Amino acid sequence: MDKEYKIAVFGLGYVGLPLAVAFSEHFDVVGFDINSDRISSLNKSIDTNGDIEFKKKSSLSFTNEIKEIKGANIYIITVPTPVTIDNDPDLSIIESTSAMVSRLLQKDDIVIYESTVYPGVTEDICVPILEKGSSLKYNIDFFCGYSPERISPGADNYTLENVVKITSGSTSQIAKIVDDLYSKIITAGTYMASSIKVAEAAKVVENTQRDVNIALMNELAMMFEKMDVNTSQVLDAARTKWNFLDFRPGLVGGHCIGVDPYYLLYKSEKSGYRPNLLHSSRQINNSVAGFIVEKTIGLMLESDKIIENSNILILGYTFKENCADTRNSKIKDISHELNSLNCRVKIFDPYILPTNNNNFISNPFEHEIKYDAIIVAVAHNQFLSYTIDDFKKISNKELILLDIKGIYKESTWKL
Repeated sequence: MDKEYKIAVFGLGYVGLPLAVAFSEHFDVVGFDINSDRISSLNKSIDTNGDIEFKKKSSLSFTNEIKEIKGANIYIITVPTPVTIDNDPDLSIIESTSAMVSRLLQKDDIVIYESTVYPGVTEDICVPILEKGSSLKYNIDFFCGYSPERISPGADNYTLENVVKITSGSTSQIAKIVDDLYSKIITAGTYMASSIKVAEAAKVVENTQRDVNIALMNELAMMFEKMDVNTSQVLDAARTKWNFLDFRPGLVGGHCIGVDPYYLLYKSEKSGYRPNLLHSSRQINNSVAGFIVEKTIGLMLESDKIIENSNILILGYTFKENCADTRNSKIKDISHELNSLNCRVKIFDPYILPTNNNNFISNPFEHEIKYDAIIVAVAHNQFLSYTIDDFKKISNKELILLDIKGIYKESTWKL
């Protein structure tokens, strides 16, 4: 890479911030986000997401003013790509960001997308927006790349630097430039895909595969529940075979597994093929929250506990352990269903502050409330130290403990 690069990163969440910090070790980097509070914190070297610790240096700046982005020639877009209420891809943020970047583009600039999309979004949707706003021609005046994010919030073993990075470019020369660029910061190495569409497809496939496998485990759990067979014991036994895939039943939320399959489903159906397995997997995984609520109510009735106005404690609300990310958390569905049955639900999550506008509480062991049922929904490290005696002290009469993550030796029920 003979050219001197200046990088602008759009979107400073779990993906964009680590990327900006890492690249600032080698290049001048400006990070852009529309959230002014976020920018204020980052300029003080504070990540309010609690994801990384960093010390802001002279090569790194943050702004929410587009006019302050000057001289950049590499634009990396890491904005969210959620789904709508109907589970269709919501590309509005990536489209508006592309329009914003288009007004900054100069000849020979490169725009790299990291946001999760279905195959074709970069070149069929984003490129025309870039062309229109810049009056430049794709692969003549400017170029594109795609390098899907693989960061796992809260997982120290799977940070930006130590996970292999897929790269791609709109021409063979640009692909090499993009790959070289990321090779500067990815110690685990890079994998250059043959095209942007292949890289886009790989991203949605890797999470769709997990969705399908977890759906199988969830369906097995529901089946074995009817047979009065312990699912955890079944999986422990099956796991002794050398080629058994070690997936477990559970709630499927977050910004990857709970979203990516819908992008692939959408594109597949638009292309004329309905993927029945993917549809079924999504349906099964979306039904788990209701299954847990049904089991909770059943256990309470077996213990002659009155459902209406009962006190139920949910431990954990984030979509996974040891992070503050609540995107697409299925625990919200559990809480909503219990509230609809006139249960009084309290939630404790060490990563979420209680306010007057939510039903979150501080340490439940310091409250006077006695709970008719306790649902441990997330395996936060803090929860691992809790004992059955701790739970009995805050229980109303007989302890009903639903251990969704299987983190305790003793419990009333495990998923």
